Amino acid sequence: MTRTIRALLFAVALVADGTAANAAGTLCRVDAVRDGDSLRLVCDGETREARLYCIDAPEIGQRPWGRASRHFLRRITPSEVRIQVMDTDRYARQVVLVTSAAGGENLNLAMVRAGQAAVYRRYCTAPRFAAAETEARRQHRGIWSHPGGHQRPWEYRHAKPFAGADRQE
Repeated sequence: MTRTIRALLFAVALVADGTAANAAGTLCRVDAVRDGDSLRLVCDGETREARLYCIDAPEIGQRPWGRASRHFLRRITPSEVRIQVMDTDRYARQVVLVTSAAGGENLNLAMVRAGQAAVYRRYCTAPRFAAAETEARRQHRGIWSHPGGHQRPWEYRHAKPFAGADRQE
């Protein structure tokens, strides 16, 4: 089964039942939380760089929002997670849906619900993510508490000449 078909089937299942399949995916140890939408994982003894599917968090340089987003993801991320690989990005990172290994909480969706990340609409059409962002905006949570460019990390990255430099912090 191709990666695209697998991703579509998983997305349909996610939308249909409202949760990530608890038993699906690869069990991984979280090695580091890079920022609000990327992790370094160890899965089956192999280190992987991963980007969270469907979301875009403020960059670390978008102070204080980027650091707050990273801090929140660190706080909610257990030491073991399950990942479902949805794609690979242009930086060779796996684009993943992340759930807690124990309880099956969808961490990607939790970031949006808390207002710590925006839905990356260019790559995500899942209604649950859009609904979570709408509610976070309505409640003025996280990045939605004050208007500004931190709400559009994709614009910040394109405006900065060396946008990738912030990611190493």
